[in-house]
Parts: sequence; structure tokens; C-alpha cells
Amino acid sequence: MSTTESDVVGHRLYDLVAALMPPMRSITGNGVRATLDLVRAALPAQVPLTVHEVPTGTPVLDWTIPREWNVAGARLIGPDGRVILDAADNPLHLLGYSVPMRARMPLDELRHHLYSMPDRPDWVPYRTSYYNDAWGFCLSDRQLAALPDGEYQVEIDTSLTDGSLTYGEIVLPGTSDEEFLVTTHLCHPAMANDNSSGIAVAIELAAALAARERRYTYRLLFIPGTIGSITWLALNPGVVGRIRHGLVLTGLGDRGAPTYKRSRRGDAIIDRATARALAETGRPHRVVDFSPYGYDERQFCSPGFDLPVGRFGRSQHGEYPEYHTSADNLEFVTPESLADSFAILRRTIEICEADRVWRNTSPYGEPQLGRRGLYRSIGATMNRASIEMGLLWVLNLADGTRGLLDIAERADLPFDAVANAADALAGVGLLVEEPPVARPPEALAGVSLAGASAASVVIG
Repeated sequence: MSTTESDVVGHRLYDLVAALMPPMRSITGNGVRATLDLVRAALPAQVPLTVHEVPTGTPVLDWTIPREWNVAGARLIGPDGRVILDAADNPLHLLGYSVPMRARMPLDELRHHLYSMPDRPDWVPYRTSYYNDAWGFCLSDRQLAALPDGEYQVEIDTSLTDGSLTYGEIVLPGTSDEEFLVTTHLCHPAMANDNSSGIAVAIELAAALAARERRYTYRLLFIPGTIGSITWLALNPGVVGRIRHGLVLTGLGDRGAPTYKRSRRGDAIIDRATARALAETGRPHRVVDFSPYGYDERQFCSPGFDLPVGRFGRSQHGEYPEYHTSADNLEFVTPESLADSFAILRRTIEICEADRVWRNTSPYGEPQLGRRGLYRSIGATMNRASIEMGLLWVLNLADGTRGLLDIAERADLPFDAVANAADALAGVGLLVEEPPVARPPEALAGVSLAGASAASVVIG
């Protein structure tokens, strides 16, 4: 991406992050639907977003779709009648999934339902209680310390009713039905990095993918964390076996170095392609091993599925103090970081798209390259040494079993040097592409796909 293009993309992403922050969203409810409306409005007209509604009570793997949560309002009123906290001012003020509550109580009793951060006295924490009935408010520690004794009025107008879990899905068909999965969670309200940044970059990726030729079919999911990926896996057993690469997007806008977390497999093509895309930047970055703690990668990489899905972000969750607080705001993210994250992800996809298995049609001895004009055909693209070595390494290793990424790694050459060499050799008949190996759907040994046949309501 040129500097000008990067600036344009970065500011577009930053504006998207700002637009995505306000809805009062959680793992279910109208806030999720409002967020998906924003996603649809930001997508090009030719990119279809399908919204799925999965009813409360539907069994999904070892879980069950919970009651739907909606918020009409939530306020804490002080002894003098002044409003101390209002969720309309900041969604983080309300404990996520708070049950309805209207009561008057003294401060000593109220304190059991107030959450603050003594070590960060000016920040409001993000707290939730999805699966245990509770209610509460979050506030800065300075606010908490300043509360006077007296009787407080609690007004939490929420509902927990049979409804549905809502998620969005984009499918962009390719020439193959093998799939590249991109997912991002949309359940966190009022925070820029976690995860308005992931939603915004996924929108930008969908637009970029829709405008290019695609070998893979791309499936982009906008899902609530944990329960969303579990729901999708339970309802889509026929798709799971077609996933060849996958990325979970989170925390893409902060100033930290880009970080990739490998899939459970550790050496999947997506692991190697992302590591190479990061290395190509020539800037500090991190590649970390898989662990079963984190975001939705732990569901896609659970042992029964063991999908080639890694996670891409910048500063890792829990490693920066702003995580899950009001300090994760628009000042915490930058257009430059958002554009950089998008560029790395786009480069990763380019590598996966270009990675093919070729077979040398003249494997006995080295074919005469000069008379075929090969050096001239790619001579303007990179230095002479890379050209020659790319041609020689591809001819030597293109035995019908290795992909171009394998060859680039073995030869220690830039991926594009190998890919351009393969294109040039194929152009003069010295390489033929091996057809994809037919693979049966991957076994889901040991996993009970309870609820896999449960239908969801689809809204176009």
C-alpha cells in the first residue's frame, strides 16, 4: 500500500471504529442487531451480509443459547436526587447482562454491586455476568470514593427473555469451495481496540476481497465471543471440513507491535503465511505459540475440530492496562495502526491465495532457461540473484508435493520471488499446477454436535 493509500485506509478505519463504539451491545440483543446494521451500511452494495437468529434454548455443542438481553435504561441516583451514573452516557457503567432492578438502598448495601479499579482510579472497568443472574454498576474509583452516605435509587430497566442469539455472516465465493475463515467478535460495547477495531478491519477486508479474484471462498463472521463461535461450529458441520485457513481478528488499532498467535497445529499454512507477511514488514512483531486461553481461536482449535485458525492483533489482551476499561477509547487507537493491521492481513491472504502446488514437466536435468526468455520475462520485478535462484529452486522442488510457501522457506527467498518464478515457468510450459487433493470432511472425533441440526432464522 502506498503512503497515500495507507492514510486513506487508516482514516476510513478510524472513522468506522468511532461509528461502531456507541451501541449498547452484548452477546445477544438489539445492540448486536444495531451493530450489524452499521456493518451492512459500511459494506459495498455488492457484499451481502446475512444475519442469523438462533433461538434461546437451542443446544450448541455443550452449551445452550441464553436468554436475550436488552436495555431500556439504567441509572443510579444519589441521595440528593442527582443522577450519579447513566448507561446512556457510557454503556460500560452497566454490568453486562444485569437483571432488572428497581430499589432503594443504603450505600453500604449498594457497594456490593459497584465495580471500580483502585489501581486505575480514573478509569471505568468493563464487567459482565452473562450466565449468573446479577446486577451492578461500573464506575471510576474516584467516583466511588466520593459517594456520600445515604439512600440511593437503583433503576435498571433491562429484560432477559426468550429471544435469540444474533450473528452476521458474509460469504464471498471463490473458484474453489475450500474456505478461508475470518472472524471477529462484536459483543464488547464502547471500546475502540477491543473490538470495534476488529469489526472495522473485517469490513475493510470484505470490501477488498469482493473486488479481487478469489481462489478460496471467504467466510467472514461477526459473532459474539465464545458462544458465537460455538454456535457457528454447532450449526455448520458441513462447512467445518472445508476450512483451509482461518484468522480471528481482535485488538488491531493500538500502538503495540503486530502479534500473531499460531493455531493449535502450529505449522499450518496460515501460521507460516502470517509469519512471513509479518517478517516482510521489516519491523518489530511477535509470533507466539498457541494456548487454550484467549479469544475464539480456542473454540476453532478445540481438539475435536483442530482447525487451522490463528489469531491476529497487536498488543495482546491482558498485557496492556487499558484492556477492558474506558481507557480503550479513540485516543488509544490510531489510523496508522489500523492501516498497518489491514495491510498485513491483506498480505497474508495474498500469500495464501498464491500458494500453489506445481510439478516440473522437465525434471531430468536442468532445462535451458535462456532460450525461453525467462530472465527477460521477470527481469524488471526484482534483483537478478532472486530471479535466478527463484527459477532454480522452483524447478528443483516443484515435484507435485510442495507448495510455493514450502519452497520459499526452504530456499530462504522472498515469497514473491518464488511465486513470480513459478508463474514465469508455467508460462513456458515448464510447470503444471497439481489439482487440489480431494479431502473428505475432517473427522470431528469425540465431539457431540448437539444442536447441529437446529435451524436458525436467516435475515437477508
